Amino acid sequence: MAKVISISNQKGGVGKTTTTGAIAAGYKSQGYRVLCVDLDPQSNLSFSSGAETEDCPTIYEILKGEAKTTFSIQKLPSYDVISSNILLSGIELEFTQTGREFLLKEQLSVVKDKYDYIFIDTPPALSILTVNAFTASDYIIIPMLADIFSLQGIAQLSETIERVKKYCNPNLKVEGIVLTKFNPRTILSREIKGTAELIAQQLDTSIFKSTIRSSVSIMEAQTNQQDIFNYSPKNPATMDYMDLVKELIERGI
Repeated sequence: MAKVISISNQKGGVGKTTTTGAIAAGYKSQGYRVLCVDLDPQSNLSFSSGAETEDCPTIYEILKGEAKTTFSIQKLPSYDVISSNILLSGIELEFTQTGREFLLKEQLSVVKDKYDYIFIDTPPALSILTVNAFTASDYIIIPMLADIFSLQGIAQLSETIERVKKYCNPNLKVEGIVLTKFNPRTILSREIKGTAELIAQQLDTSIFKSTIRSSVSIMEAQTNQQDIFNYSPKNPATMDYMDLVKELIERGI
């Protein structure tokens, strides 16, 4: 059965989608069967992976029960994808029924035996979509920029995680915080890393040893709808992401 991992941070611009795609492609390169679920109405993961978002069943139709999960999966070179589109943004108002927190978990249950890992790219908001992702997940990975605003965002994220653990998914675990666009040479980055370690302790988790450097090549790969390992395998940020994948595997994830 697949391990389900959400990549989440309510703050935008922290490299959440990039991290989702990079980890997924990294696991796929190691021979694992990988599915990505784009749960963000902006559908950035869908675009960067080359997935169709129009005239095809998306996660929106799956959650509404209008499409079967199995027939909505797009098999792409980097990893398999269930895509998203802007219709997903209205789901907060559409889904008001009891048990709406479990919709994604129920729909993914029919394909969990076909994959080793399912990665969920969550929206930059603490909405019912994020709650669905956490309810369906075994683990959460939190990408974070080395700045004070990211620290504030994680404090709010932790409240949502605790509510989900209390009411929907008691076994949910925050596997770690990964620092993105990180420059170890700056004093600010080093100071923020120290503060992030304190927040990690409050979340009963840790900071990953692997940190991710900034790179133009990552944006170029996304624009060209390629994964970073094929587009620029020798790039420092690409190697950082592979180090992160190896660190996760060493942890037994």
